[in-house]
Amino acid sequence: MGTRHIRRASMATAAVATATAAVVALLTTAPTASAATTTISPTADTYVQDSTPSTNYGTSSQLTVDNSPVRQSFLKFNVSGLTQAVTSAQLRIRVTGSGNSSNGGTWKSMTDTTWSETGVTWNNKPAIDGATVASLGSVTNNQWVEIDVTSVVPGNGTFSFGGTSTSSNGAYYDSRESAADAPQLVITTGTAPSPTPTTSTPPSGDPVLVGAGDIAECGATHDEATANLLDGISGTVMAIGDNAYPNGSASDFTNCYGPSWGRHKARTRPASGNHEYNTSGASGYFNYFGASAGEAGKGYYSFDLGNWHVVSLNSNCSIVSCAAGSAQEQWLRSDLAASTKPCTVAYWHHPRYTSGSSHGPSTSVQPLYQALYDNNAEVIVTGHNHQYERFAPMNATGDLDNTRGIRQFVAGMGGAGMYGFGTIQPNSEVRNNNTWGVLKLTLHSGSYDWQFVPEAGKTFTDSGTNTCH
Repeated sequence: MGTRHIRRASMATAAVATATAAVVALLTTAPTASAATTTISPTADTYVQDSTPSTNYGTSSQLTVDNSPVRQSFLKFNVSGLTQAVTSAQLRIRVTGSGNSSNGGTWKSMTDTTWSETGVTWNNKPAIDGATVASLGSVTNNQWVEIDVTSVVPGNGTFSFGGTSTSSNGAYYDSRESAADAPQLVITTGTAPSPTPTTSTPPSGDPVLVGAGDIAECGATHDEATANLLDGISGTVMAIGDNAYPNGSASDFTNCYGPSWGRHKARTRPASGNHEYNTSGASGYFNYFGASAGEAGKGYYSFDLGNWHVVSLNSNCSIVSCAAGSAQEQWLRSDLAASTKPCTVAYWHHPRYTSGSSHGPSTSVQPLYQALYDNNAEVIVTGHNHQYERFAPMNATGDLDNTRGIRQFVAGMGGAGMYGFGTIQPNSEVRNNNTWGVLKLTLHSGSYDWQFVPEAGKTFTDSGTNTCH
């Protein structure tokens, strides 16, 4: 344990940098059935450079912010046709394939909206003089950066944004000449729901299922912060894969997972992730959790909590098949058919639907989602992308289904370093990647409450309720 904490202390600076960089993508407004989302492309974007003061870069395929030479970037959007109040406005820009930087720049609104893409040079550039909307930390190649500009985009109109940097380590972003990777202004209008109040202590007799995935690294501290949350929340803990980095070995579980989430081992029902299988047969995982992880070599099992049937599945589908007709899929269908509980929740590691930039949606788990949908399941919780995302209820092909649909969560915020967001998937309601925490499900007799519980010192949360089908 002493070695673990020495290593963690040496990584403190990196952990802080990661947390600072995570501010780049935060969406906390959840559209409802009365809300609408509009994606707007820029009408103009360009950059200027002090060492070439009379050169126009309006046709460049990139934007850049730098301090050696000094480079500033500008974007302009025309917003029209909105008939409801703006509840969220997000500026999305994508880091180029070679745009890594320790400083993604300071971005502000601008009062000047008359500038021309093909006319701007350093000599006649507009002033970047409005409110600061983001001060970005590190940005990564091919990462989508999402900046909350709701405060400066109240409705229809023309809006300009400018970026600068005090760092000589310049950041590069795709411009509107980059087609699918062009900047976006994503506006949500309509009525935003108020969060449903929840308490840390559920009503008497109602069980709690709480947890996250992507958890313990010996060189980091956020798994200890989320383990501290579990200390104050009773119930069954779900550890949703990639529980012990880097390889899910016996030593990784003992030295990295054990001192944090390991103190809740007796009430944990885990699922395996891809990192568990970096150790042959996921033997470190199965040996550590024993019977609580299901039969070794399979890693799928079920149990009941109150009026709920709970299923933990193995989404490492190249190792334990998830295909229709496979042993796991057939077991799942039989298990669901035999259940007498009116409500069902399932969890596994790889998300069927996700907006994460590091790992795309997993089509391999489609048969598992289909089996759960066919049997009227309520909730699926996944990890793999290190972030939080909540989807509206959907059928197995990703269409909105408020009657029988399953609500899927990506809960990969257990402690590992955060990931960015990429293409925002249909029916994605809430996203966050700057707050580690746990997802708490309070399982009532005919309904459930969800609550994102943030690590100490953070304010992001998300909560609500649904009835069982």
